[in-house]
Amino acid sequence: MFQYERAADGVVTLTMDDPGQSANTMNAAYVEGMSAALDRLEAERDEVTGVIVTSAKTTFFAGGDITLMSTATPGDTERLAELLGTIKRDLRRLETYGRPVVAAINGAALGGGLEIALACHHRVALDARGTRLGFPEVTLGLLPGAGGVTRTVRMLGLAPALTTWLLTGRRMRPADAAENGLVDEVAATPEEMFAKARAWIAANPGAAQPWDRPGFKIPGGSPSTPKLAAQLPAFAATLRKQLKGNRLPAPEAILATAVEGAQVDFATAEVIETRHLITLLTGQIAKNMMGALFFDMRAVNGGLARPRAEVLPATKVAVLGAGMMGAGIAQACARAGLPVVVKDVTPSLAERAAGPGIVTTADIEDLRGCDVVIEAVFEDPALKAKVFAEVEPVLAPGALLASNTSTLPITGLASSSGRPADFIGMHFFSPVGKMPLLEIVVGRQTRDEAVARAFDLGRRIGKTPIVVNDGRGFFTSRVIGKFLDEAIGMLAEGVPAPSIEQAALQAGYPTGPLALADEVSIALIQRIRRQFEAATDAFERLPSHDLVDAMVDEHDRPGRASGRGFYTYENGRRTRLWDGLTTLATPEGRAVPFADLQDRFLFAEALDARKCLDEGVLRTEEDGNIGSILGIGYPAWTGGVLRFAKQHADFAGRAAQLAARYGERFAPA
Repeated sequence: MFQYERAADGVVTLTMDDPGQSANTMNAAYVEGMSAALDRLEAERDEVTGVIVTSAKTTFFAGGDITLMSTATPGDTERLAELLGTIKRDLRRLETYGRPVVAAINGAALGGGLEIALACHHRVALDARGTRLGFPEVTLGLLPGAGGVTRTVRMLGLAPALTTWLLTGRRMRPADAAENGLVDEVAATPEEMFAKARAWIAANPGAAQPWDRPGFKIPGGSPSTPKLAAQLPAFAATLRKQLKGNRLPAPEAILATAVEGAQVDFATAEVIETRHLITLLTGQIAKNMMGALFFDMRAVNGGLARPRAEVLPATKVAVLGAGMMGAGIAQACARAGLPVVVKDVTPSLAERAAGPGIVTTADIEDLRGCDVVIEAVFEDPALKAKVFAEVEPVLAPGALLASNTSTLPITGLASSSGRPADFIGMHFFSPVGKMPLLEIVVGRQTRDEAVARAFDLGRRIGKTPIVVNDGRGFFTSRVIGKFLDEAIGMLAEGVPAPSIEQAALQAGYPTGPLALADEVSIALIQRIRRQFEAATDAFERLPSHDLVDAMVDEHDRPGRASGRGFYTYENGRRTRLWDGLTTLATPEGRAVPFADLQDRFLFAEALDARKCLDEGVLRTEEDGNIGSILGIGYPAWTGGVLRFAKQHADFAGRAAQLAARYGERFAPA
C-alpha cells in the first residue's frame, strides 16, 4: 500500500498505491500500511529530514471504505471504534512526528483523502483535470471521521469550517481550495508540485500543526467566546431552516461534533467525532444514502443499463428549438466540445442558444451532416413529426433521432419517422445546466445501438443517464405525477395548503408540491392529463383533476409563468400561498394526521415505481433509485423510491393502512 523511498537529502516519499484497487481507500490495506510506514519512520527518525505523502494513482485518495461502512450494524460499534482509533492514532503520529510533512496532492482528495492531507503540515495540490478536494460525507449521510471535523475547525474556525466545507459537501478545484484555506500552494506540473514540497520542507525544519504550538486558539474563538456564543443559536436556526425539518441526521451530527469538539482538547474532540460517526454509520439513513448515491450511482454511470453495443461517438449535434430546454441542451453539448447547430425559426430565440461552438440558424441546410439531432420543441406530436420530417433528409446516414419530450410516448413519435430504429427519447431536466439526470426512453423499435449512442452522449456531456422503456410519462414524469396528484387531492379533501407544503418539506422533498405544480405549470399538468384521457379507456378520474380544471378554467391561475397559481408572485418571485385556497380547508382536512400526509407522498410514488418495475418501464432498480433522487426530488434520505419500499419496516402493512383511510390507490400489489 505504501512505497517508502528515502532520498539522499533525508526526505522520505510515502507513495500510496493500493495493489488491489484502482483508487486508494481507507481499507484494511491502508490501515496496515500506514501503521507500518509510521513504524519505519519512527525507527529511522535520525536519518529523516522530512516526509512527502503522495499517490501513484491518478487520484490522491478516494476516501473511506464504503463497502465496509455500508454494512455496519450496532453490533459493530466496538470494532468500528477500534478501527477509527487506529486510523486517527497513525495520522496523529504523522503530524507529531517532529519533521515537516507535506501532502503532494496529485489528484482528487475527497473525504478520507483530504483528512490525510490535513494531518500533514503543508498541502501542495496539482492543478490537474479532475483534481477536487472536499468532504462529500454529508451527502452520504456521514461525517468526516478521521479527524476531518476536528482539524478543519481548528484550522479555519468554527463558522468557515462548517459553512464552506463540512456542511456543504462541496468539491473544490485546487485554486478554490487554496482560497478557502485548506490548500497552501497550487502547482501546474508534478515536477513543480514535488519541488514546492521539498522547498517547504527545507525552509521549515521545525514544522508543527498550529494546534500543537503553545498558546493556540481556534480562529474566531471557541463556543465559549462571547461573540461566537452569541452567534451559535442563529447558526443552528439557519441550519434548521435549510433542512426544513428534513430527516437528515448527518448535518446535525456535524454541527454537534464541531461545536462540542471546539470546547475540548484535540484528543477528546477526536473521540467525540468518532462517537457521532459511529451513530451515523450504524443507522439506516446512511445505509440508504450510501446505497443510492454511491453504489447505485456507480452502477448507473458505469453503464449497467447500456447495451453492449460498439458505436461511434457523436461528432456534430443538431438541436431543434431554442427555448430554455433547447438552449440548455445546446450549451451542454458545446461545453463537452461538440460542434452544435441550433435551428429555430425565431431569431430572438435562436440567439438564446448562441455561444462557443454553437451555430444558430433557420436554414435546414446548415444541419447537413449532423449525426445526432435532439428535438426540443413544444409538446405537440404533430409539430414534432413536422420538424423531424424537415431535417431527416439532410442528416448523416444512421443519425440518432432524439426527442426531449417529457411525457409523449416515444413509439408513437417514432411512427412518423422513416427510421424508427434510430428514434429515442432523451428527456433532459430543467434547468439543463444544473440538473444532472438524463432519462433515455427506448421505443418498441429502438435498436440497441441507438440506446448505446444516447447513453454515451449523455455521459460525455456530464449527465447521469438512466434507461427506461416507453410508456406515457415514462418513469420520472409518471411517478412525480403521483406526488402532484396526491398534493392537489389533499387540497380537494380540505387539508390546509400550508400543511401540505410543510408535510412534503419535512418528509425531505426539496420543494413543496404546490410550489412545484406552479413551476411545472398547472395548465401543462391539465393538458398532459387531457392528452392521456383522450388516448386511453382506462383513465381514472381523481378529485385532483377537478381542482386543476377549476384553477385553470375558472380562476385563471395557470402557474408561475403567468404570475398566478397556487401561490401569488411579485416581480416573478413567489410570495405566499393564494388566499383563495383557504376556502378549501375543512375541519376534516385539518384532522388528517401530519404523518399520514408525509407517508401519502412517499408511498404514492413508491407504489407506482414498483408498478413501473413490474410493468417493465423501469429496467433496473438502480435506475429507479437514481432517477427518483436526481430527477424528481424524491428524498435522498430514503436511498431512492424503490429502496424506500424495500427497507421500510412494514411497507405492505402501512400501505394497507393508507389504502383503508384514503383509497385503493395505496393498496400494495
